[in-house]
Amino acid sequence: MSEPTGIGALLERVRSGYLRIGPHEAYDAARAGTALLVDNRNAALRQRDGVLPGALVIERNELEWRLDPRGSHRVPEARGHALRVVVICDEGHASGLAAESLHRLRLRRATDLIGEFQAWRAAGLPVATP
Repeated sequence: MSEPTGIGALLERVRSGYLRIGPHEAYDAARAGTALLVDNRNAALRQRDGVLPGALVIERNELEWRLDPRGSHRVPEARGHALRVVVICDEGHASGLAAESLHRLRLRRATDLIGEFQAWRAAGLPVATP
């Protein structure tokens, strides 16, 4: 039996399985229509810090249900497995695990944002009041 893995090591391992992108690249891809931004922060964080204009809000507990292209509860944007999804949380922990989970649903282009919402805001990218 192997030693238990801490969350930091787990995140490092799952993130090695996909290419992460930065705030400006995510912003440009969303504007070009080549990526779907998914804000999975909870309502309290969105209320406190603002929302990402154009991002789809799907909280973490519903993410797989809403983005599974074969699922009966999918959002209209979940048109196929080639969809490029950029999951964004507040500081980068939940979204890393979420992107890995989406990979298990065969959404191979799923990723998360380097530095997450806080990096987006620090980069001066658009944030709207909820």
